[in-house]
Amino acid sequence: MMQTVVLLLLISCAVNGAQDNLNEAKPAQCCDGSVSMAVGALTEKVANLMDKLTQVETKLDQTETELTQLKSITLGTPKVAFSASLYETGSGNTGPFNTATPLKYKNVFSNFGSNYNPATGIFTAPTKGMYFFRFSMFNNLEEHSNSIVSLTKNGQRVVSVSDTSRSDNRDMGSNAAVFPLEAGDNVYVELAANRLVYDDTMNYNTFTGFLLFTL
Repeated sequence: MMQTVVLLLLISCAVNGAQDNLNEAKPAQCCDGSVSMAVGALTEKVANLMDKLTQVETKLDQTETELTQLKSITLGTPKVAFSASLYETGSGNTGPFNTATPLKYKNVFSNFGSNYNPATGIFTAPTKGMYFFRFSMFNNLEEHSNSIVSLTKNGQRVVSVSDTSRSDNRDMGSNAAVFPLEAGDNVYVELAANRLVYDDTMNYNTFTGFLLFTL
């Protein structure tokens, strides 16, 4: 709409300018094409102005898009959620290890926001907020095996689950917690040193978390 109005105004100016040239020109000048040259020059100016107007409108559209995206980031709550289990295929024990080791939950059910890394088992908070986490642990099928796993924030234990297999050897437990995180904080489930867990395609061992609200 703006382009049409500007175009009409420019054409009107060009026509008026051409008429002034006709009124002021002598008959001999009309004959030698001076009026045609004047109209041609004005037409070229109109074309150049239209190109510049198009460029300005394009930049305005880009700016509006960027502002919309910025508002969605600053005013909206990021969508963060993930859930995974230990094994993608097969079955068996994980552990024991000589030192406490983060469990790598490789069978990802969901990872909205891509803040959970299945290669490391670590969730990294994208923004400051209050988060919920839950994990489950399954004792393996071997006699006298111990299982101890802990939900860990930046290397510090938050909550744990443990079990020692004695007469019964198919035990399972879970735990959960809600706590605040700063952007960049790490959360993972850690298997204690010299302990192990068992899993198969039934997906007994899971790790889940999501953002409740920002702070």
